[in-house]
Amino acid sequence: MLNMKMMVAAPLVVLSLSIVLFPIFNTYPFLRNWGWTRQVADLLVINGTIYTSDSSLPFADSMAVRNGRILRIGDYSSVQALAGYGTEYINLQGRIVVPGFIDSHVHFLSGGLQMARVELRKANTKEKFVEIVKAAAKNMEHGSWILGGGWNNDFWGGELPMATWIDDITENNPVWLSRMDGHMGLANSLALEIAGVTKNIEDPIGGTVVRNTGGEPTGLLIDSAMKLVLSCIPEVSKDDRRKALERASNLALMRGVTTVVDFGRYFPGTSVELPWEDLTDVYRWADIYGKMKIRVCLFFPMRTWQRLVDLIGQTGRKLSQWIYLGGVKDFSDGSLGSSSALFYKAYAEEPHNYGLQVTNIDDLLNSTISSDKFNLQVAIHAIGDRANGMILDMYTSVVATNGMRDRRFRIEHAQHLAPGAAAKFGQHHIVASVQPDHLLDDAESAIKKLGLERAQEGSYMFKSLLNSDAVLAFGSDWPVADINPLSSIKTAMERIPPGWENGWITTERISLPEALNASTILAAKACFLDKDVGSLSTGKMADFVVLMNDSWEGFAEHGYGSIAATYVGGRQAYIRNI
Repeated sequence: MLNMKMMVAAPLVVLSLSIVLFPIFNTYPFLRNWGWTRQVADLLVINGTIYTSDSSLPFADSMAVRNGRILRIGDYSSVQALAGYGTEYINLQGRIVVPGFIDSHVHFLSGGLQMARVELRKANTKEKFVEIVKAAAKNMEHGSWILGGGWNNDFWGGELPMATWIDDITENNPVWLSRMDGHMGLANSLALEIAGVTKNIEDPIGGTVVRNTGGEPTGLLIDSAMKLVLSCIPEVSKDDRRKALERASNLALMRGVTTVVDFGRYFPGTSVELPWEDLTDVYRWADIYGKMKIRVCLFFPMRTWQRLVDLIGQTGRKLSQWIYLGGVKDFSDGSLGSSSALFYKAYAEEPHNYGLQVTNIDDLLNSTISSDKFNLQVAIHAIGDRANGMILDMYTSVVATNGMRDRRFRIEHAQHLAPGAAAKFGQHHIVASVQPDHLLDDAESAIKKLGLERAQEGSYMFKSLLNSDAVLAFGSDWPVADINPLSSIKTAMERIPPGWENGWITTERISLPEALNASTILAAKACFLDKDVGSLSTGKMADFVVLMNDSWEGFAEHGYGSIAATYVGGRQAYIRNI
């Protein structure tokens, strides 16, 4: 009977208190920040220079976080009232804070796998290349594949490697070593034999089997020809891919990256693009077991667009706070380093080579129209000026066919543009998903392959793209280049390749705020994540990076920064050992 009386009385007491307190709170609004109505922050970040990437409030000195999201941002007096029992503090002591970096183009699991494979980035001579492979072969079991990559023949004068370089040191093991751009790879003779690559084999559509003067394969395969060997390599186990995610995530956090746009595995060591299997076996598994550390937005092969439409229809684009379904991707051409990027004019040293069109443009148009009709975001790889021109024209045709809407078409790389092409990006606010650090490797190569005038006419046009009203989003293309947003920002500001005293095409330099925005809010906008991440704004995820820098002026002048700590959802995910 007593319990029944209490059950009846309790609501009456609450109702009575509400009647009494409501007019008091209306008369004295400051009381809303006290007692029952007050929201208490989990974390206060104070006493620093916070660059928000939010044009409505570019700078602040303090920020309040609750339940992984930003509760309030501004000056200290505006956030201190949100402190309460259990609130933690971070005193920045004058350091700079920026939003968590978004890498707009990675092959995330490929990068994690490559971290445990043969690394050839530092091979600057033929002898060093062979030495690294020899050391790896000593530790391999008989018959197992030696996998790796990262080599760049421009580092040793341009001579392309051949199977004969490594055959005598790898006679018991098939070898596949991808070039740094992922559009060319070297197989040893045993791997060629396993794949059935002989003198009589024909070049596949969109690819080239490189041959010597006698017509024999040298071991080099370009673009779609790589699949001849890749299809023979055993698929990577679930366990190895899950370990790769762990390695990749830890590296990303160390570099201040809190979100990546993952375009799946397609080199090295895979038979085909496999983002669907990785979604199930790796990302969703990690999400279920609480092992996700950064946010991922996944793109899938264009040919599987219907499968993505069905999945989004069942789940929506946001599978969890960690996993987003982005859109579909395809290829237009190859790469400059592999002389397979598609240009209007022939390569300077190869008068009959204009590059490769790796996908039939009519097939690409039809797939894009179909994907776009179902509101899928479309991203196309294009590096050469002709490839970019073709895709820009194709996107215009799709808009004419399907009508106007906010679709945010993407061109991945957009490295070399013909006159007037930058302006076309702005006509439909097309995303230019670029990788500034590619400039460091490509400057001398572009001048050599295209000639000085052509190379300087339209390469890496960051400022022109911004001025055209394109959405400029920065990424790394890791593992092609290192995942390092602060390096990309500095490169975009200075444009000085290694060994150069002056910048390359300095009219295309951009400022620190422009480069930061391309790594944060514009990168978020480029994949429809700008409601959740990309800026330090009220209601968004509290993903942020604390820099070692304590001078905004010095940062803005020199572009050099280093990471002190990375926070995801208001929780520390990385801290530098000082």
